[in-house]
Amino acid sequence: MDPTCPSECIYNLIPSDLKEPPQPPRYISIFKATVKDDMQKAKTAMKTMGPAKVEVPSPKDFLKKHSKEKTLPPKKKFDRNVPKKPAVPLKTDHPVMGIQSGKNFINTNAADVIMGVAKKPKPIYVDKRTGDKHDLEPSGLVPKYINKKDYGVTPEYICKRNEEIKKAQEDYDRYIQENLKKAAMKRLSDEEREAVLQRLQRETFPSIVPGKVIPTTGSQPWIEPVQPPPIHTHTYLGHPITQKRDKHLTWTADQ
Repeated sequence: MDPTCPSECIYNLIPSDLKEPPQPPRYISIFKATVKDDMQKAKTAMKTMGPAKVEVPSPKDFLKKHSKEKTLPPKKKFDRNVPKKPAVPLKTDHPVMGIQSGKNFINTNAADVIMGVAKKPKPIYVDKRTGDKHDLEPSGLVPKYINKKDYGVTPEYICKRNEEIKKAQEDYDRYIQENLKKAAMKRLSDEEREAVLQRLQRETFPSIVPGKVIPTTGSQPWIEPVQPPPIHTHTYLGHPITQKRDKHLTWTADQ
């Protein structure tokens, strides 16, 4: 619909080409130059491979054909008459004769063998009569460990550790014994025990009169219990009421 025409205009029925709106400008950050400079500075500071600046070759020194091929040494004139190896002796030439030695090699070798130490055979073992041969030393069949000087001896570090454990246990036992002695009850003699019992008896039963006991045939006399004094006194209908301590709580009026 044409925006210049009203909504109810006949010209709006005419099909028109859609116009694409123009694209907005591309977003470019205002910090692009700053970030680029910072990255360049960081890269320059962290360079470790090669020189900082490399010289650019001039246009005159351009790469030419076959310029990097290896050059061969200059050719030399070949002469066939020049001998390379010494000549073979002729049949008429005789070797130098008359050189002799007074050493008796046979007797010397025999004396070395007789006086020398006999070579011991290498110990081996086989799995069976027709089996393969193997070295006996690394097989584990030779009892070389039990023949050591320190075989069966407790290592030094284990002895030291056992001594430390034993000392720690003794210190702990001593500490426990000291605490038990401090917390132990005092043992009284017979005189002190009798004095304590009499004092407890006086404090517990202060109203007991000495000698007011019932004689019995037993070793310990039976003491007649004494009723404790009344606790509270109340009045009811003009009569005093006394509360007595008993197994069952009762109220009695004093007539």
